Amino acid sequence: MTLLFVRCFFLVISGALGYYVGFLKENPILGGVIGLCGGLLLIFFEKGLRRVSVRGLSSMLFGLLLGILMAKLVSDVLELMPLDPFYQSVSRVVLTIVFSYIGAVMALRGKDEFNIIIPYVKFKRQDVREGIILLDSSAIIDGRVADIYKHNFLPGRLVVPKFILDEIQRLADSSDDVKRQRGRRGMELLRMMQKDPDVDISVQETEEFDDRNVDRKLIDLAKLIDARICTTDFNLGEIARLQSVEVLNIRELINAIKPFILTGETLLVKLIREGKEQGQALAFTEEGTMIVVNNAREFIGQEKKIVVTSILQTQAGRIIFADLAE
Repeated sequence: MTLLFVRCFFLVISGALGYYVGFLKENPILGGVIGLCGGLLLIFFEKGLRRVSVRGLSSMLFGLLLGILMAKLVSDVLELMPLDPFYQSVSRVVLTIVFSYIGAVMALRGKDEFNIIIPYVKFKRQDVREGIILLDSSAIIDGRVADIYKHNFLPGRLVVPKFILDEIQRLADSSDDVKRQRGRRGMELLRMMQKDPDVDISVQETEEFDDRNVDRKLIDLAKLIDARICTTDFNLGEIARLQSVEVLNIRELINAIKPFILTGETLLVKLIREGKEQGQALAFTEEGTMIVVNNAREFIGQEKKIVVTSILQTQAGRIIFADLAE
């Protein structure tokens, strides 16, 4: 409503200004019509710029200023040469156009690098948390990131890059039932997080100019804007750490807070399904840790007391081995 009022007010001012200029030229009606038409054209042009972000516009202006400065320097050098004044004037105009175009295009392509070009000039809101955390698709689909964030275990602003959102959209449109369900779950969780006032999350619009895979884009973006990556993908985390990018792995957090179980401890578990080896049955703790019980296949579906014999710590988590209690 406010934007509509501003546009109407601008049209009235444009018409009045055109009428006044036309009155000075003894044709006020024509002046008013020209003023209104000019105002309408400008409003249509403004609506066409709806997709242009403030960051992109500021980057373009920075590139234009840099291009004009470079053209001025080169023109001053040419003035020292014994050239005809006509050619000097033409060269000044050509250099200004060329350098302005190159500067604007390069600034738009590298708009994400503004914080590198001007590292000490950053405008930020005072009501947001410090630091940026880039969400991987695996962390979004996992579903626990919202609760972890609201309990202050992820200090910072959550950002979903556009290519991550596109990846989740591709999963949601997949012909594979499992992938489609995972993608739709991720989209629904994102919508819930955006509606939650306690979650500071946004989608970063980024333009892509290459065919790098999603993991590579995520790592490069994290390095570019000095952000951390939140994921459940072990391989992505290892590759990111090798490139000095801080990783927040949700699985590692969950494993770190699981109750500590000692060898020889007795547990009451429900045997769920068969194990890989002959006679084995599988059970799970409340936190999701897998328990492999020897010689218990015939008791699948029942609750049994077990005795922990050993614990294997793997990169993906812990595996508990146990025997049936006598």
